[in-house]
Amino acid sequence: MAGKFKFTFGPWNIHEGADVFGPMVRKSVSFDKKLESYKGMGFDGVQFHDDDAVPVLEGKSASEIVTEAKSLKSRLDNLGLSAEFVAPRLWEDPRTIDGGFTSNDSKSRAYAMERSKISIDIANALGTDLIVLWLAREGTYIREAKDSKVATERLAEAVSNMLDYNPKIRISIEPKPNEPMDHAYLPTTGHAIALGMLTSDPNRVGVVIESAHAILAGLDPSDEMGYALAHKKLWTVHLNDQNGLKFDQDKAFGSVDLRRAFNQVRILDKHDYGQNGEWVGLDVKAMRTQKDDVATKHLTNSREIFMRLLDISRSIDESYIQKCIEARDYEELDLFIMKSLLA
Repeated sequence: MAGKFKFTFGPWNIHEGADVFGPMVRKSVSFDKKLESYKGMGFDGVQFHDDDAVPVLEGKSASEIVTEAKSLKSRLDNLGLSAEFVAPRLWEDPRTIDGGFTSNDSKSRAYAMERSKISIDIANALGTDLIVLWLAREGTYIREAKDSKVATERLAEAVSNMLDYNPKIRISIEPKPNEPMDHAYLPTTGHAIALGMLTSDPNRVGVVIESAHAILAGLDPSDEMGYALAHKKLWTVHLNDQNGLKFDQDKAFGSVDLRRAFNQVRILDKHDYGQNGEWVGLDVKAMRTQKDDVATKHLTNSREIFMRLLDISRSIDESYIQKCIEARDYEELDLFIMKSLLA
């Protein structure tokens, strides 16, 4: 139990509360104000999309983009913050309606590749070597619309091109089984790791596991984390919670299933997560009805739950767990864990 935990979240996790069925319910918070709130809430790192770091990328030259990113780096330094990663936002441009890297249109694929290279330039300027790829539209609504073999090869080629563009960056793929697409090409951790084996440098391709995404795939997040840890590919996590197999809810960590959250904390701590500089990322959204002045509690609550579960896990009598395992008395082990959580 030698995990080392430092926390991040993205500026999109402080938001207006709008959903697809209704209007905003909270006032917008400026980007600068968001950055100023991090340290006071116990967070030391910031997750970025490319256009979080450099707004309005269209029409800016490569040098202008890097200059703006370097200016942001100075602001982060002054606030005592670090950039955890940069992720190309490949799902909101009209050219990526049918996917980016797997689009049927060659010009759209070229756009996705160029934008990904821009993200690498931004990451370099911000002092991080980690690129996160959430392949939001890399899938289909109907299977006949794309060839899955060709799509997989295009994904591997795109990741290889990014690796070749900068020999120092690492790419962490964020799998998700659905939403916005009905059928995603990389739905699980195993798919993401396997894709890395098809690239030009598999050693620089890993995964980020989001709790809700694993749950949407009908899997347990801690098992997905253990699988990635066994491959030495778990380079970051996005912790949250999920109420069933529906849309991605990004609920506060542990708010639905505390035992499921406990096992995520435990697997990370047991295998020394964070000792190589990995961060604990949160991807949580405030409840839509939360008022403006308390609309960051989902972040502080998630961090508090993590730390309390960590204390519980580290205080558990490991010898008693081993005794139950050796006796093959899993009912006793089950009750022991429940009592530990209830205490």
